[in-house]
Amino acid sequence: MTACANQNRQLYHWGSYENMVYVSYYEPGKQSSDSQIIEMEKDLEKARAANKTLPPGNYAHLGYLYFQTGQLDKALAAFQTEKTIFPESTIYMDRLIAQIKK
Repeated sequence: MTACANQNRQLYHWGSYENMVYVSYYEPGKQSSDSQIIEMEKDLEKARAANKTLPPGNYAHLGYLYFQTGQLDKALAAFQTEKTIFPESTIYMDRLIAQIKK
């Protein structure tokens, strides 16, 4: 019986990512880049502790926030991580990386 039970296992650790993206598009300025970075870094730690992967776009969004706050090395690292975990994002991440390196 237990083999058929719904385990409700999610593929990704979403944390606050979905809500944060929603707020950034529909209520711009409501949450500062710095506070979003703090929240996303906490989600990253929780995902690591649970041995889960963050969803597609999470590292890209974090990289964008780092870029906005002038943390270019961290932005490059986040874009590279997004590209490594989700190879389908390579073309877009390469463009962002090239813009930073200019």
